[in-house]
Amino acid sequence: MAETDWIAFTDQTNKRMAALRKAIPEPAKGFGELAKATISAGALDSKTKELMALAIGITARCDGCLAFHAKAALKYGASREEVLETIAVALYMGGGPSMIYGAEALSVYDAFVAQEAG
Repeated sequence: MAETDWIAFTDQTNKRMAALRKAIPEPAKGFGELAKATISAGALDSKTKELMALAIGITARCDGCLAFHAKAALKYGASREEVLETIAVALYMGGGPSMIYGAEALSVYDAFVAQEAG
């Protein structure tokens, strides 16, 4: 089985999401506003919120969620250790399937770190 190219996966998903946003502009606009308002710093900082979203993506078994929220967590300064602890919480809450998706989440995070390192 081939290793997932998370960068290409994210690029492809972004293209598909752009097509969907064009097809349903009002709901997509509302979702975008919800995402922006939710991730904005408040009582919790944006990094913590993205790590929470990553944990939920793991337990929901959502590949796209892993890609977008691992990338965003990195953007907000999440360390590999913080991602690992997030994966551990998801494993605790989600059991065996979260172990598999946790491994995928770590692979995504590492791919974006490598991309930033150039």
